[in-house]
Order: sequence, then structure tokens, then C-alpha cells
Amino acid sequence: MKRILVTGGAGYIGSHAVVQLLDKGYEVVVLDNLENGYSELIDKRAMFYLADLRDKSSLRRVFDAEKIDAVMNFAAYIKVGESVEKPNMYYENNTYGVMNLIDVMVEYDVKNIVFSSTAAVYGEVKGDKMVDEDFPTNPINPYGMSKLMSERIIEDAAKAYGINYSIFRYFNVAGAHEKYDIGQKGEGITALVPIILQVAKGERAELGIFGDDYNTPDGTGVRDYIHVVDLVDAHILALDALKAGENGLYNLGNGNGFSVLEMLEAAKRVTEREIPSKVVPGRAGDPACVVAASERANKILGWKPRYTNVEDIIRTAWEWEKKQ
Repeated sequence: MKRILVTGGAGYIGSHAVVQLLDKGYEVVVLDNLENGYSELIDKRAMFYLADLRDKSSLRRVFDAEKIDAVMNFAAYIKVGESVEKPNMYYENNTYGVMNLIDVMVEYDVKNIVFSSTAAVYGEVKGDKMVDEDFPTNPINPYGMSKLMSERIIEDAAKAYGINYSIFRYFNVAGAHEKYDIGQKGEGITALVPIILQVAKGERAELGIFGDDYNTPDGTGVRDYIHVVDLVDAHILALDALKAGENGLYNLGNGNGFSVLEMLEAAKRVTEREIPSKVVPGRAGDPACVVAASERANKILGWKPRYTNVEDIIRTAWEWEKKQ
């Protein structure tokens, strides 16, 4: 496999996938509608096409112009709250877009896809047991459901059309590239690490901590944080599995849980700044503890995260934030 199409390649995770692919010798074609992506995040070594998964004619223009060997799909809406308010928008973009992409892949005899999914497909996680790929899927919002439906579409396409796939369910992605000037940006970011760092920069007054009465050591929610470069490196390793015709569904996380208060204290150490915070009411449906079991990716793909210390993850994000 030489030429990889990266959809959503102007976004946070997609732009990191692009540079990692390029540095490993792949030819990269970026497809993005720039609705939530940024042209300045696209590496100049990649070929860029302004196109939209919801528009088959724009997809066909890309596949007409480029001989694609595999697709990495990062093009999606990702805000849980917005998905509750605008469910049809999420199903049209995240699910119908994947149907279009599969149709065009079949038309042009492109057999390989790496798909960006989410731990939101699991829904409410009870207890503190680590979440593996066999954990029941029961999404509690349209975002998670739109991704689970897309997973099913891809699995059915494998049976019907001979598509090879790797599906990755992400936990909490954070950090920024240490070699390239790319990171997490955009309006309405809901991820914890960039919000903490916005408070450290003075762009927000304080961090709102959603609840402190969970059944965890310090009462705040525990989550698994994975560095964005570790995440996309798993996608690149998956290309070899696809070439061997090996389909797979994988969780991607560090396998370590950190509470909101632990993340806050780590950020204070990294930034050497005071970061004001206050406890606010918890959110309905927020589980106490969600930590990934990623042994399947370790075993099958040979993937192992390099950024296992949350301070290192936060540090890379902070170095990028300070330049903005």
C-alpha cells in the first residue's frame, strides 16, 4: 500500500495521521470539507481535495484523480451534546457519509479502510472493570449510535463486497505533535486537557469539575488518556494487517485511569501555573470510571503506546498551546 486517502485530514487526529504517514514513506491524499478542519494543519507534502463524504460526486472526483490503496476515515462530527440537539445532522454526516464512502470505494475497487470509531459505542459503563472489545455496546447518544451504525455498515461491506477493515474505538485523545506545529483547536472543545490548558492560559476563568461524589478514590471521574501520535501509529500498523486480509476491531487507550483532579494537578505541575477550578453538578449518564483494555491491538498489531505518563501527554499539548 502506497497511497492513503485520509478523510478529515485537516482535523486534529487526521492531521497527525497525515504527518505520521508521510514520515513513514506513504503518499497521502487529504479529503476535507474544512467545516471543522483547518487548512493550516494540512502538511504541504500531501495532496489536498476540498470534498464532502455526503456528496458522492465530490468523492468520485478524488477517486478519479488519485489511485487510492486504502482509506483512513476521520471525517465526523464528534460533540456528544450537539448530537443530542441535532441527531439527524450526526446520522447524515457520520453514518450516511460512511455509506457513500463505501459505495465509492466499491466503484473504484478500493478494498481497505481504517475507521475512526469511539468508546461512546459502549454507552454507560458500570463498575470499574477495564473495557475490552467484547463489552456490550449500548450507545446513550446519537454520536455513539452514529458510530456504531457505521461500524455495522463496514462489517456488512466486508461480507458483501470483500472490504478489509480495521475499526478503532478511541478513549480520550490528547496531546500534540512534538515535531510539527499541529494540535487540537476549534470552537466548543469539550475535551478535558485543552479546557484545563485554556484556564492555565487565562482564556477561561476556571475549570468546571462535573461531580465529586463518584465511587472513585478522590470522588471525581476516572478516564483513560491516549496521546494522539500513539493513536494514529496504531492506524498505520493496521495497514499491514489489512494487506494480509486481516479484519479487526480494536480499543485504543493507555490502560491507565486518571481522575479529573489527578489531571488537574498534573497540568499544574506541567504549566507551573495556578488553574482555578470548582465542582459543578455531575452530568447524567457520566460513568465513574472508564479505562480501556487494549491488549488486542498490542497482540495483533504489535502496538504499544509510548506516551504512558499523563504529564508527558499534557506537556506536548501545553507546548503547542503556548505557540497559538
